[in-house]
Amino acid sequence: MDTVMLTGAAGNLGRAVAGAFADTGANLVLLDLKRGSLQDNEKQLFIATDLLDPASVQAAVDKTVQRFKRIDVLCNLAGAFRMGSPVHETSDKDWNFLADVNARTVLHTSRAVVPVMLKAGGGKIVNVGAFAAQKGAAQMGAYIASKSAVIRLTETMAAELRERNINVNCVLPTIIDTPENRAAMPDADPRRWVAPQDLAQVVLFLASDAARAIHGAALPVTGLS
Repeated sequence: MDTVMLTGAAGNLGRAVAGAFADTGANLVLLDLKRGSLQDNEKQLFIATDLLDPASVQAAVDKTVQRFKRIDVLCNLAGAFRMGSPVHETSDKDWNFLADVNARTVLHTSRAVVPVMLKAGGGKIVNVGAFAAQKGAAQMGAYIASKSAVIRLTETMAAELRERNINVNCVLPTIIDTPENRAAMPDADPRRWVAPQDLAQVVLFLASDAARAIHGAALPVTGLS
């Protein structure tokens, strides 16, 4: 039975991905700063975790191994979005926030989880990049740079770990259909966006044995757009 660790587990995508894995019977380890609606049960463990604090991340991994003995899948779902400033007007605050939440969290979880996977003989890692990160766009420099870093980290880790039976891939969604995005863009057509449940199924596939031959992929998930 797989043990799956999810970051950003209390968010819209996190809850959808957790539900998809729960349907497979997996053990779930749910990491977020706050519990939200997440519950603990025999097969599900919430751990309050500051992903920007390596000690907090390591403590969550240690607690997971103590409870479930292994980590088979890591899904780095935590992320953030900001735009509106040209590069020459981008504040250090915005740059650091996006670089930290989107890229540094991947570094911290990887440093703690990969050794556990190596000891167990393999695993799967799925990161969340962004469709927009494939090229530059006006007023999105900090966001695109941070999500582009996720893609490059994914490719690099895949090259480093594929011979060790660890698959590392990422998804590149366009706008995800969340209540927050609907409120921010009331004139848009959310039917053209990516439903969290649909993106969750792609994550589930990349974490499955069916994707064992896929390494370093950046898979666009674009809904109807």
